[in-house]
Amino acid sequence: MEWWSLVLILLAAFTAGLIDAAVGGGGLVQVPALFGIFPREIPATLLGTNKLSSSFGTLLAASRYARKVNIDWRVTLPAVIGSFVLAFVGAWLARRLPKEVMRPLVVTLLLLVAAYTLRNKQFGRDHQPHDHGRWTVWLALLTGGSIGLYDGFFGPGTGTFLLFAFIRVFGFDFLHASASTKLVNLASNVASVILFGLTGNILWQLGLAMATANIAGAWLGSHIAIRYGNQLIRKLFIALVSVLIAKLLWDTLHTLI
Repeated sequence: MEWWSLVLILLAAFTAGLIDAAVGGGGLVQVPALFGIFPREIPATLLGTNKLSSSFGTLLAASRYARKVNIDWRVTLPAVIGSFVLAFVGAWLARRLPKEVMRPLVVTLLLLVAAYTLRNKQFGRDHQPHDHGRWTVWLALLTGGSIGLYDGFFGPGTGTFLLFAFIRVFGFDFLHASASTKLVNLASNVASVILFGLTGNILWQLGLAMATANIAGAWLGSHIAIRYGNQLIRKLFIALVSVLIAKLLWDTLHTLI
């Protein structure tokens, strides 16, 4: 590997960790960088390496949030379990179904998320957890499981959908939702690492080198998010949704041309 390739991929990993820790979406940076810098590697290996690296950054961000933010474990723990289990199912489906069918649906959902967030100025501002009674655990399992399934199968926008769900369904503010979603996203990442590792689709040395940069970025991103709170995370959330929509539209048009 050329030295400049290593520098570029470590810079991408740092940036991805920073973005992902604050609001999710680090894959928008890290995955294209891997595919661009290592075009001869098979896609599954690059995706596995990405999951290995991002898992470490997500773990660091989750631990920092857990120390600074009060985690609602009644909601978060079932969501983590559902995400971990169904991420395996999503990865299994990804080997059998064409992913292209997902893009139009995901773009539509992201547009609805963006419109709802922009229209409701109070969305995610106040932390007022909803009490769903005995349904709380089942709703959390469904939320974490369905988005974990999506993450294993397709992936783009996972953090966005998790944030939106925790705010809309459970009444969290952006900061508390970010803290919980890091744990849920970590579960689906770990499941993917296990699967890719068992199939030999991880470049371990590269992935661990990227993990160090991803951790550094995650530390900075979580620090910024915790310090500046809901207003900053909301702005970053809207910006990320816009970028996701643009990227998925571009990918869809590119496949049609």
